[in-house]
Amino acid sequence: MSRIGRKPVSIPQGVKVQVAEGVVRAEGPKGKLAQPMPPGLAAAIDGQRVVITRQADDRKSRALHGLARSLVANMVAGVKEGFERRLEIVGIGYRAQLQGRNIQLALGYSHPVIFPLPEGVTADVEKQTQITLRGADKALVGQTAAKLRGLRRPDPYKGKGVKYAGEVIRRKVGKKAGAK
Repeated sequence: MSRIGRKPVSIPQGVKVQVAEGVVRAEGPKGKLAQPMPPGLAAAIDGQRVVITRQADDRKSRALHGLARSLVANMVAGVKEGFERRLEIVGIGYRAQLQGRNIQLALGYSHPVIFPLPEGVTADVEKQTQITLRGADKALVGQTAAKLRGLRRPDPYKGKGVKYAGEVIRRKVGKKAGAK
């Protein structure tokens, strides 16, 4: 059996979890989320824990056992505390500002880039060069951060662009003047 799949997911105080018709639903102070169980897996509530079990021992069920448990654990943690992802904008003249549910970015293009935030994700812009994304759904926050980074990936020669906070950009050596 999967070591990760066997571990029960503890339900913290202030979070309500329900299992019905193959869908695990969690509700907490940060929002509501639902996660469908893959075929061949079942979820059950045992006191203050959620237990994921396999109904069959075929290869696909074994492969999805740990994944399903991790998704449920992330969902429970997300509705309790939420998730956060930070981005930094590097480059002279590059900046961001928040306009309602949109982020307006100046990334060196001839026009400003308007990025609409998906439902369930909020953003804060500090110092015009730091963006913090927050939300209950870990996958949605990460996907939104990846899309923002994709608008102007960090350049390996000058290091300009949108990068994750703490990301180290491997720099390349440029042309040498007068090289033969």
